[in-house]
Amino acid sequence: MEKDFTPFPSVGYISKEYFCDREDELITLKGRIESKSNTTLISPRRYGKSALIHRFFEASNKKYICIYTDIYATQNLQEFTEQIAREVLQYLKPRKNIANQFLDVLKGFRPIITYDVLTGAPEVRFTFIQPKDCEQTLLGIFNFLESQHKNVILAIDEFQQVAHYPEKNTEALLRTIMQSLKNVLFIFSGSNKHLMLEMFNSAKRPFFSSTLMLPIPKIPEEKYKHFILQKFNENDRVITDEAVDFIIAWTHCHTFYTQVVCKESFATGKKEVTLNDVKQVCDKILNFQQSTFVQYRNLLSSLQWKLLIAIAKEGEIHNPTANLFLQKHALGASSSIIRTLKSLLEKEMIYRHEDVHSSYYQVYDVFLSRWLERTY
Repeated sequence: MEKDFTPFPSVGYISKEYFCDREDELITLKGRIESKSNTTLISPRRYGKSALIHRFFEASNKKYICIYTDIYATQNLQEFTEQIAREVLQYLKPRKNIANQFLDVLKGFRPIITYDVLTGAPEVRFTFIQPKDCEQTLLGIFNFLESQHKNVILAIDEFQQVAHYPEKNTEALLRTIMQSLKNVLFIFSGSNKHLMLEMFNSAKRPFFSSTLMLPIPKIPEEKYKHFILQKFNENDRVITDEAVDFIIAWTHCHTFYTQVVCKESFATGKKEVTLNDVKQVCDKILNFQQSTFVQYRNLLSSLQWKLLIAIAKEGEIHNPTANLFLQKHALGASSSIIRTLKSLLEKEMIYRHEDVHSSYYQVYDVFLSRWLERTY
């Protein structure tokens, strides 16, 4: 076994062997793609949306051309266009004939194409004189995808980013292009729930009712527990039931944080991992990130910091303006708390969970929440 091997990857996607559950979501995605329906995935960050897309692609790549791109770092329509072109080129790189055809299409738009000396990944930049040049380039890229011998699935992660572009017509432009395509299907994915719902559910926005929504919930606790126990067992290790129960409760069964704790617990190298071992791992994780967490205090107002601590201590807050909560944590007037809540939501320091049964607030970063709970 490789020294750095872990059956619990916390970043990226490896293969289906290290992917937990999401069976219902995979079936739903398969059905929608087969019926030529576009889909929008929504969940908090690090729930596993990207891994779900890659798992779906792994099962579908013989039938479809599957292209994934993350646009979180893009700041405008030009960078969006470059990112799409870069991912198409990366996909086509092993298929030289088609890749050359795509390069011929790009040549008409004066690209600068280089390749990373270490990874070989293509880098694409364009120089546009007029805004229409960028739009025509994007249309040319999509027309190329439309002309392929297989249907194309284009997954665009962190799609809410387009709402921040200075080009205010970006949503309308993309919607217009999308409507003209018959062989290109889209999976949009985003972590800013409020903004994504506004983009796709508001009648005032171009993408209104253009896709079917697919909220991504937490993985069911029993399925996650079975997965953890199985992965330890497959690698000739044992982790006790009470240790797994603690991990799931401590991380709120949030995919990323659960994976990190499991990875670090596996990395201890012990043949049997106990509850005490896991607690020590959790302490080490919080100690390692303490310097980062301390800096958050300098970025928030005094009331924002106090409210963040209060929410962390309570775990989840259903009524943040209730007198009992305000008095218990000396938070002052409810009017100030409403403004502070909004600010923390905008900064993505907290998250509002909503379903048909209830709604409540939690600290977005589970490790930060546990550190605040432990420290204050």
